[in-house]
Amino acid sequence: MNEFTARPADLPLVGSELAFDFTNTASGRGTAKHCEHFRTATDVIAWARHAMVVTERDRDAALAAVARDASLGRRLLREARNNREVIHRIGVAIAQGSKPAAADISALTAAHSRFLAVARLAPYGDGFVWSWKADDGVVEALLGPITLSALTLLTQQDLSRIKQCQGEHCGWLFFDTTKNKNRRWCEMEVCGNRAKQKQFAERRKHKQAKAAPEKRMS
Repeated sequence: MNEFTARPADLPLVGSELAFDFTNTASGRGTAKHCEHFRTATDVIAWARHAMVVTERDRDAALAAVARDASLGRRLLREARNNREVIHRIGVAIAQGSKPAAADISALTAAHSRFLAVARLAPYGDGFVWSWKADDGVVEALLGPITLSALTLLTQQDLSRIKQCQGEHCGWLFFDTTKNKNRRWCEMEVCGNRAKQKQFAERRKHKQAKAAPEKRMS
């Protein structure tokens, strides 16, 4: 893994779905430029607050809980990474026009069932939503909303809008909300511009190589 500064509380939330913002806490998977923003349990908690998964109160309760119990922190980090990679593999398969692995679908539904066991139905507007509290389970409170987001996406959304960024060493997932489904990049300002700069450099190099023989002949 290359050296870089993890910034879980400062990552751009460009996935258009909570589940994809969660998967985007890592990039460059399988390459020398793999960036992992979940290095500790506190990283997971910091990102969860950044993404508005938990309130400030539940963030503080979660931080206090993992400070008291190192085994809880290890479990949170392990389950966060495991569930993240399950959702990422499912999203990549769909983005590539393939069928997600049955084992990943089973793992996602099993995790959601565990997390839902401590959730509550809370009033929201004219209806109700599933709600988690850190006091009822830190792991469940942080990861429950994410597995719910992933399953809601898979069962209620247009799966043809699930895309993977084409940027080099990226691999981030996003839900394409454009009218014509023509979004290619997680961020045009980052991966899109890098691709344009690379294409420009390659075209210039090609022109220079083509002009070199002509100069030698003149």
